This record gives sequence, structure tokens and C-alpha cells, in this order.
Amino acid sequence: MNTLTWIFTLALFISTALRGWLAARQIRHVRRERVRVPDAFAGGIELAAHQKAADYTVSKTRFSLLDLALDPALALLWTLGGGLALLDAFWRHADLNLLNTGVLVTGSFVLINVVIKLPLGAYSTFAIEARYGFNRTHVKTYLLDLFKLLLLAVVLGVPLLYAVLLLMQRSGRLWWLYVWILWLGFSLLLTWAYPVIIAPLFNKFSPLTDASLKQRIESLLARCGFASRGVFVMDGSTRSAHGNAYFTGFGRNKRIVFFDALMDNLEAEEIEAVLAHELGHFHLKHVIQRLAVTASMSLAGLAILGWLAASAWFYHGLGVPQPSAYMALLLFTLLAPPFLFLLEPLGSAWSRRHEFEADAYASRQTDAMALIRALVKLYRDNAATLTPDSWYSACHDSHPPALSRIARLQALSGAVHRTP
Repeated sequence: MNTLTWIFTLALFISTALRGWLAARQIRHVRRERVRVPDAFAGGIELAAHQKAADYTVSKTRFSLLDLALDPALALLWTLGGGLALLDAFWRHADLNLLNTGVLVTGSFVLINVVIKLPLGAYSTFAIEARYGFNRTHVKTYLLDLFKLLLLAVVLGVPLLYAVLLLMQRSGRLWWLYVWILWLGFSLLLTWAYPVIIAPLFNKFSPLTDASLKQRIESLLARCGFASRGVFVMDGSTRSAHGNAYFTGFGRNKRIVFFDALMDNLEAEEIEAVLAHELGHFHLKHVIQRLAVTASMSLAGLAILGWLAASAWFYHGLGVPQPSAYMALLLFTLLAPPFLFLLEPLGSAWSRRHEFEADAYASRQTDAMALIRALVKLYRDNAATLTPDSWYSACHDSHPPALSRIARLQALSGAVHRTP
């Protein structure tokens, strides 16, 4: 074993142990707090709904422990266990050129991992989500979605993979810079095309037809100086009872999308407040900031990969005897996650700050109490726990805990009474 072998093994152990410890804290804390609705929500969420949210959170967190155990086990099997070396040797026997061999090895690696994890995804949908009344996906729809995802991976992913491996093999020492430029352009193109080409493959998007609500929304958009290609309602209820709203796309393809479940459960003023929050992300340039950080981190990651790929000890330390561009790429995808875990709390804290800022923006454009009422309904209808463990939330949650978020909004609105 070389030094990298020990570092990788230790990083896997530490990250897995920390994740397990955080999950155990979350389970204990949520179960302990399920007996009483927090005072701030006593008027808006019944005890039965609070306990359902607690049980749902505990079930999902327990189930996540399977993924937590499976991921490092697979990482070790693929690397030190010789899995990648065997897969590479298998396809090299086909006597193809190095580029085609790399695409086949990479594609096989991805497909095997998908198949291994497929039962976990199916159980989450058809057991856990169904148990708590959220799943509305039929088996036929589930399988059709999988087929569409596989087809998209082939149509979009295979040409990209060919281009990446070609650059890695033939563009010299700065290949990582050229790959980053390619990846950045591909990501922007995908973001632009997603609303009008990809998303409609999975869901139906209908223009908003409620005239009074549409007028209210258009007035809000005008006040916020936001132009989009329209406001659409997505048939999310065909797959799940969860409700949400989001922005997608950029440039002329920007779209505002509401889940139909959200439209059914919120009043017009509350929908306007939720939209104002989403507009806050756009107005405050949160999306651009996140894109910039993601681009910077990917550039740094590719630069590190460029250094590692030229070092024989990188391959030998992770169980691969024969260096190649595609093996460097695969090994890096297995090496990076345990180290990136250390950055998750920073990313989560930054995201929560953005959520607070978007809430503040919404409170200036609409009624903060309307946003509070909307959030309470969303917490209730989505069975989101009101009482997460503070350490778990700090490391994992992209949104602030419910109590902190409501307290901030009440302060902004000047409200001192209980949440309605």
C-alpha cells in the first residue's frame, strides 16, 4: 500500500463515521421532539401532522444509512478490491482503440452502479413514500422514466464522454482546462434547453389559466423587473403528493414552474409570496453566484485531476495497474466524495443564508405573513420535520430550520403572535 491508499481508506472511514453519527443524532432528536408541536406552530400544525413528519423523517434517515454503507463499500470494491482493473481488462480484450475502450469501460461502470442502486430507489418510492401517502407513481411510469433517463444519458452523455476523453488523450498538459471549458459550455446549454426540451419528456407543463392569479403574478413580476417565457403548472401530482415551486432555464428560456399540488393547497396571496421568494434568488443573483462557485470548484477539481493523472502512484494507490485517461476520470469520481464531505457544511450554510435573504426580499415585495402561512402549509403537506437536529441540519440542510425561518419572517413583519 502506498500513502494514497491509506489516505483514501482513512478518508472513507472518517466521512462514513461522521455521516452515521449525524444520522443517529437526527433520528434521536426528531423522535424525542415528536411528542409536542413547537409553540410557534401550535396554531397551524396538528400533533398528528407533526408526528407524521417526525416518523417520515426518521424513516428516510434510517433508510439513508443503507446508502451510507453501500457507497464506501462500492468505492473500495471498485478501487482496492480490483473492480475497475477487472472491468478494464475485460474491455481491453475486445482489442478496440483506447478511446472506444474508455467509453465502454466508463459506460459499464455507470450502468453497473445504477443497477446495484436500483432496488434502493424503488424501495424509497414504492415503500417509504407510499407508506406516508406521497407516492403516486405507477410501476409503468417509474420504468418509463428510467428508460428515458437511460436514453438521455446515451444521447447526451456518450458524445460528451467521447469529447472529454479525446481532449484528455490528445490536448497536452492543459487538457483539464479545455475539458473545463467544454463542461461549462455543455452545462449552460443543458440549463438553457432543460425547460423546453428535457423537462417535458417527464411531465406536462400547462400555462397558468387562473386569470386573477395570473394578473397578480404578472404584477409581481413587473414590480421585480423579471421577464420570463411564462408561468407554468406542472403535473407533479402524477408522481408525488409533494408540492414545490422553482425557476428553471436562463436567457429567453426562463420559466416559473408551480407544482399542481402547491396550487391546490395555497391561497393566491400565499402563492404570490412563494413566487416572491423565488424571485428573490434571481434578483439577488444567487443563481449566478452558485454557478460561479460551481464553475470555480470544477476548475480546481479538474486541475487537481490533471496533476494526479500524470502520476503513476495515483493509479497504483487505488488498485489500477494500467494508467489511462478514462481510469483517471473514474478514480477521481471515487476519490473525491469523502474529501468533499468536509465542504458540505460550508455549502449548506451559504445556501441557508441565501434562503434568509430571499425571504427578506419576499417580505418587501409581498406580505411576510402570507409567506409564513405558505411555509407552514408546505411543512405540513410535505411532512417536513419542524425539529431537526442542529448538527445534522448544519451539515446537510440547504434550507434553514423551520423555527429559525419563521422567527426571522415574524421579525420582518413585526408579528409577535403565534403562526396562524
